[in-house]
Amino acid sequence: MSNWKPVAMIHDISPDTNTLRVTLDGEAVCLYNLDGEICATQDRCPHGNASLADGYLEDGTIECPLHQGVFDIRSGKPQCPPVTTDLKCYEVKVEGEAIMLRSEPA
Repeated sequence: MSNWKPVAMIHDISPDTNTLRVTLDGEAVCLYNLDGEICATQDRCPHGNASLADGYLEDGTIECPLHQGVFDIRSGKPQCPPVTTDLKCYEVKVEGEAIMLRSEPA
């Protein structure tokens, strides 16, 4: 049984950066606005202690601000060295203006 939790509102995601760090069950999660599609992954890069919400977003990927590792946001898959570990991805739904995340990783 899924447990959906509201974590933000659509207008909370900055139009300049298109990322937002939120918390779900005590864990940091990064929300992304990919041309209107909301996606969510773990916020911390598995390669280093860096917030992906501070990373560089381009063409559906996020670049870690610490070591320039790149991940596909929709799949969580690493795209280039030095990152080799997948990101945890979270199931997202939007109800009205509320962004909801499933409380367990997808």
